[in-house]
Amino acid sequence: MNLYLDNCCFNRPFDDQTQLRIRLETEAKLYIQARILEGKYKLAWSYILDFENDQNPFELRKEIIRKWREIAYIDIDANDEVINLAEKIAVMGIKPKDALHIACAVVADCEYFITTDNKILNKGIKGIKDIKLIDPIGFIKLEEDNYNDD
Repeated sequence: MNLYLDNCCFNRPFDDQTQLRIRLETEAKLYIQARILEGKYKLAWSYILDFENDQNPFELRKEIIRKWREIAYIDIDANDEVINLAEKIAVMGIKPKDALHIACAVVADCEYFITTDNKILNKGIKGIKDIKLIDPIGFIKLEEDNYNDD
């Protein structure tokens, strides 16, 4: 299964962990990354992840996140397909950078776009391939449900 984690998801462990939701999302995100390292899931990367990560003022955070690029099975560059798809997604009320992330995930054939951004999760997208927008906790719950069904 191919997954795309957006920049806010990668940065979740660096957020204030005193809030329960943030702490739970952090644990879920770290669990997902462990499963990627085990080979259970494949990670997609993109130029927009690089761009946003390069904007991070904290060097250590940048370095930690950048290492995931080496683990990714694919690295999507800017191209006409991504730009055109992002424009269609942006029309649905998604911010341009977020639309680029989603478009890259679609082009990478990801089944799930994992984010902690409520604005993205609440908007949703329709008519754009079979990709599901989900938060890390929701993804873990789906994985557990699928495991229990076996």
